[in-house]
Amino acid sequence: MTKNALTILDIVNNSYDHPTAEDIFLKLKAKKSKMVLATVYNNLNMLCEKGLVRRLSIDGVSDRFDHANRHDHLYCSSCGKIADVKFDDLTQMIEEKLGTNILSYKLQVNYICPDCMEALHKKQSMMQPAISVEDKSICG
Repeated sequence: MTKNALTILDIVNNSYDHPTAEDIFLKLKAKKSKMVLATVYNNLNMLCEKGLVRRLSIDGVSDRFDHANRHDHLYCSSCGKIADVKFDDLTQMIEEKLGTNILSYKLQVNYICPDCMEALHKKQSMMQPAISVEDKSICG
């Protein structure tokens, strides 16, 4: 494996924010690397093909990259945050349901993260008018 590929693999394996190719490129630039963005993309493609890095493809946003250890993802439909989650391996259950072996599976759970849920509740509570018992137009 080339020095560039090893450097990119190290960045992905030590990142917890599921970086895009552009994020990785900026981390390299901060380290004074002379690597160009095309080299980052080419090496990420190769690392994905070899199964050393996982590509996270989500509609409408840039692909993100993650370490290859078995885990799944929570994706916030509001802010786009991606979080790792570890469920029991579902391979055996899926194969039993299908009646055949599978190569792999990807599980992405879409939800609203706690930060966005809290912000939503605050916004809703601010929009609800305070109701007074003495307001005869409401109480009849």
